[in-house]
Amino acid sequence: MVKLNKIYTKTGDGGTTGLAAGPRRSKSDIRIDSFGAVDETNAALGLALLHAGDQPQLGEMLTRIQNDLFDLGADLATPDTGEKPEWEPLRIVEAQVERLEREIDLLNADLSPLNSFILPGGSALSAYLHLARTISRRAERLMVALAEKDGEVVGAPALKYINRLSDFLFVAARHANDRGAADVLWVPGKNR
Repeated sequence: MVKLNKIYTKTGDGGTTGLAAGPRRSKSDIRIDSFGAVDETNAALGLALLHAGDQPQLGEMLTRIQNDLFDLGADLATPDTGEKPEWEPLRIVEAQVERLEREIDLLNADLSPLNSFILPGGSALSAYLHLARTISRRAERLMVALAEKDGEVVGAPALKYINRLSDFLFVAARHANDRGAADVLWVPGKNR
């Protein structure tokens, strides 16, 4: 269980931060960037939730995702070193990916097919979901780059989850725009 009594520790004043198991890394380390982008995604979802009052089902989904994103941050903050840890690290599991896929399918079932790309906007909820989507895509790029680094491990379920999350957020943004009826469509070359 997490217990935070003191918020500032001064241990990061030299430009490092501690991972869950204790080792310190530079604040510019790609692992730190990865879970930082996951945290940014979560913050953007918090903004989206401020506008989800008339869509309780979507709000419940977003709240579950916020919890999952803390799980993902914990997963990334506890690198798999191949050694037996002192405690069982929290990892993203396939069941979380599968739930996200079911929720994508549920939201997508009512949407009309697209004939154009969508401009982020329409309702405030949709705009914030698009913002969260773009941040989650950055988190995914960072996580993939981390996984490609020698000596670094990122679990397959974690990579799947962050990939599905951007899909969920795209579908959720359309759903928030009156099930796609209020989507703002891109018109190629409109302003030439």
